[in-house]
Amino acid sequence: MVADRSEVDLAPARRDTGGSTPATEAAKSVRRRPKDRKVQIIRAAARAFSDRGYYPVGVDEIAAEVGISGPALYRHFANKYALLVAAAEEGAKHLLGIARAADDPRLEPTARLDAVIKALSEHTIEIRREAGLYRWERRYLERADRIRIRKIYDDLNATVAAPIAQLRPDAPPEDIAMMAAAVLSAVASISAHRTALSGARLLSLLHEMCWALVRAELPPAPPPPQPGPATKGLPVTSKREQLLTEAIRIFGRQGYHEASIEEIGAAVGINASSVYRYFTSKSDLLAAAFYRTGDRVAMAITEALAEATSRPNAVRRIAERQAKLTFAMPEIMPVYYAEFSNLPPAEQHKLRAIQRQNVLEWANLLDGDPIEARFRVHAAIGQVIDVGRLVRFDSRPAQLARVTALMEAVLLG
Repeated sequence: MVADRSEVDLAPARRDTGGSTPATEAAKSVRRRPKDRKVQIIRAAARAFSDRGYYPVGVDEIAAEVGISGPALYRHFANKYALLVAAAEEGAKHLLGIARAADDPRLEPTARLDAVIKALSEHTIEIRREAGLYRWERRYLERADRIRIRKIYDDLNATVAAPIAQLRPDAPPEDIAMMAAAVLSAVASISAHRTALSGARLLSLLHEMCWALVRAELPPAPPPPQPGPATKGLPVTSKREQLLTEAIRIFGRQGYHEASIEEIGAAVGINASSVYRYFTSKSDLLAAAFYRTGDRVAMAITEALAEATSRPNAVRRIAERQAKLTFAMPEIMPVYYAEFSNLPPAEQHKLRAIQRQNVLEWANLLDGDPIEARFRVHAAIGQVIDVGRLVRFDSRPAQLARVTALMEAVLLG
C-alpha cells in the first residue's frame, strides 16, 4: 500500500547499480507528492478535454500523462466531472489574475491596454493546447457551475473593457463590451487550430489584430429585440432534413454523448425506430451534420467569390455569409469544431480536409504572409462564435453588420 501522502510513480524501474537494498528500492518506487501535483492534473485534464472533448477522455489517461495511477488521481478529484469543473474554473481564474496583474490604471490608456493584451497573449500562447476548454466543453457543465465560471469571464471582460473605454470615450457601452469580447476572442482563437507560427510572430500578430478590433468603427447597435415569435420562412417538410437540423441543434446544446436518437426523433415527431430509416446510427447523423456544415460554408465562399468585385470585397462578402450562417443556427459551430473525436478516424480525416480547404479558400484572398492569413481567418470565425454569444445571436441585419465589421478588422486590419 502506498502511504497516504505519496503517489505511485509510473516511470519504469531504474537499473540496479549496486549496493541497493529492498528499503532503498522501495523508496525509489515511491515519489513524494509534488506541491503542484493538483495543478499538473488540472492542466493535463484541460489539454485532453480541449484536444479530444470531455467524454472520450478517461481519468486513467489523464493520470498516466501526469505520471500517477488512477487511484492516486482520485485523492485529488472525486470524479471526471470534478476535473472538468476544476480545469474550467482554474483556467478562468488564472486568466483573470493575469489580466488584473497587468492592468495599471496609472498608465495612459494605450500603454494600459497594451500591457493587458500582451499579458493575455503570452499566457494563451503558453497554454495554447488548453485554452479552448471553456469555449467548447462548457456545454457539459451543470448550471450552477456554468453561472459561477461565467461570472469570472464577465470580470475578465470588464478588465479588458476598462482601458478601451478610456481610449474610446465617445463609444456607447454596448460597443465597449463588444470590443472587449472581440479582443479576448482574437487571443483565444489560436486554440482552435494547430497552425504553427513562432511565438514572437504570433505575439505580434495578436497585438495587431487586437488593436484593429479596438479601432474598428461599428455600425449603430439596434434597439433591444421585441418579444414575440420571429418570422423565419416556411418549414422544411423532408423528414431527413428535419432530423439533420434537430440533430445539429441537440448536439450543439448538449453534446453528442448527451443526445439520444429518441430525443432527436421526438423533436420531429417520430419514434427512434423511424429515425433509422434515414440514418443508420447516431454517428451517421453526426457525420451528415459535419458534411452539411462544410457544404454550406463552401457554398457561401463560392457565392461570395462569384459576386465579388475585388479580393477585399470577397473577404467581406464571405464574412457576411459566415456570420449569417452561424447566427441562423448557433449550435452549428460547436458541432463543427468540437465533436471530431466522436467520428470514425476515416471520417475525421476527410472532414478535416474539408475544413482546411474552406479556411484556405478564405485565407488565400488576404495579402501578406499565408500562415498569418490562416490565423486571421480563425480569428474572424471566433468573432462570430464569441461575440455572437455576447449578443445572443441576434440575427437582425444591424447586429450582423456589427459582427461583420469586427471580422473585417481582424481579416483586413
